[in-house]
Amino acid sequence: MADAVSRLGLGTSPLGNLYTEVTEHEARAVVDAAWEAGVRIFDTAPHYGLGLAERRLGAALKDRPRDEFVLSTKVGRLLVPDPDGAGPDPEGFAVPATLRREWDFSADGVRRSLESSLDRLGLDRVDVVYLHDPDDHWDQAVGEAMPALAELREQGVIGAIGAGMNQWQMLARFVRESDVDFVLLAGRYTLLEQPALAEFLPLCAERGVDVLAAGLFNSGLLARQDVPDDATYDYRTAPADVVGRARRIAAVCARHGTTLPAAALWFPFGHPAVTGVVIGARTQAEVRANVEALSVPLPPKLWAELRDEGLLDAGVPVP
Repeated sequence: MADAVSRLGLGTSPLGNLYTEVTEHEARAVVDAAWEAGVRIFDTAPHYGLGLAERRLGAALKDRPRDEFVLSTKVGRLLVPDPDGAGPDPEGFAVPATLRREWDFSADGVRRSLESSLDRLGLDRVDVVYLHDPDDHWDQAVGEAMPALAELREQGVIGAIGAGMNQWQMLARFVRESDVDFVLLAGRYTLLEQPALAEFLPLCAERGVDVLAAGLFNSGLLARQDVPDDATYDYRTAPADVVGRARRIAAVCARHGTTLPAAALWFPFGHPAVTGVVIGARTQAEVRANVEALSVPLPPKLWAELRDEGLLDAGVPVP
């Protein structure tokens, strides 16, 4: 298997002040720490902090050699001025709501969104553009947005195209019915749950579509060795039985000299369709912990015990 660290991407929703504020200095330090650790894949979106994450990421990368990193952003939500936006952002980012998001998967919307992203990033190009959460917009996304992205790819404006979602079913439709290069799958292929395994990942492997796995901590549940009672799962308070399952996995990890977050980071690499993982970080320490976790392969006996304990099905591939 290729070096896992080289396939680690930095997700930037925390740099858009997801839930809590990150200072300009802290945001820059996160990107710098990722770069120094060898991370060369960076993922962002207009949605993250109403453009704040894009601006911060672009500023941190602008003096880096452009051919040495892969940058992805997303389209589907246009940011437009909101003169009445005086309160906090309703989407959970700790930023003033001076802008609002408008769903737009039209061809014109795609081009406008990408142009605005490039302006915020301060860079001359992005390498990958994803349709962002088109769950309720299938017809326009597949009929207008995807052809527009394909045209931009053919023109050399962008390098590759794809879709990023928290579900696998519609991503499978994109793989079957459009010409995507990548899919970004959040939360549906993790150490805790693998609903994408039976149908979706084999489809991607068959079609030659690269899968980047995101949401590996299931929005926080798997992010700590000591799973708290109020841990979040799918952006809500985790049910007691799910917390219990995570704690059982953590206990197995401890018996094999590792941690729940490390196992969660390693797990997706067991499937050949998964070519990379994307994980967010809000501190330098989190970046370094993720890199360190992926620097040392986990013992095969760990995965065997998880199977023996009924915490991992026998047919699930492991690293």
